Order: sequence, then C-alpha cells, then structure tokens
Amino acid sequence: MLNHSNQLDLMFQALADPARRTMVERLCRGPASVSELAGPLTMSLPSVMQHLQVLELSGLVQSKKIGRVRTCTIDRQVLSLAEQWISDRRALWERRLDALGEYLAEDNKETEGSKT
Repeated sequence: MLNHSNQLDLMFQALADPARRTMVERLCRGPASVSELAGPLTMSLPSVMQHLQVLELSGLVQSKKIGRVRTCTIDRQVLSLAEQWISDRRALWERRLDALGEYLAEDNKETEGSKT
C-alpha cells in the first residue's frame, strides 16, 4: 500500500471538500456532464471546473469532451483504494478492541474470583 501513498493523499485531499464529495456521490450513480454536476451546487461553473480538476488530479474522476459536452466518470478502481485503506484500519482497530475486551473480561473474572 506504500506505493499508493501519494495517490491516497491526493484522494483524501480531494474528498475533504463537501462540494467534491457531492460530485463523487453523483458520479457513483453513473456518468454526468459538468452542468449536471454543477446543478445542485451553489457556485459558478468556473468554480465547479476547479473542483473537477482537483478530482481529476487525484485520479478519482476522469472526463472527456465530446462535442460541446464534457462528461465525467468515477474511476471505481481508484475509489476502491480509499475503501481498502479504511477497511484495513477498521480491521486493525476491531482486533485491538476485541483483544482489549477479552483482557478486561479476564481481569474482571480474576477480580471477582479474589473477592470470594
């Protein structure tokens, strides 16, 4: 996963903004034009384009221009890197918390046993 570190940094930086997360959520349902992505946002089209540029630089979004319409798509493989990173952290902490729970349960049994 270390070789993906820079890409993860760019991805999490891109996802740090609520407008960009809104765009990613929309693109998870399928391709969309820039104007479709701009619809629910309260910002100018040039601002939307700047946000899209950040998403493209992170690798999360790809776009292509056909005629006068720029269509954006999500790169699910890149998005899965973030999902895997989060999943790995969750699994690690679940193991640690399970071990702590077992330790505390054992300690509680020993404490109760010494009282009798």
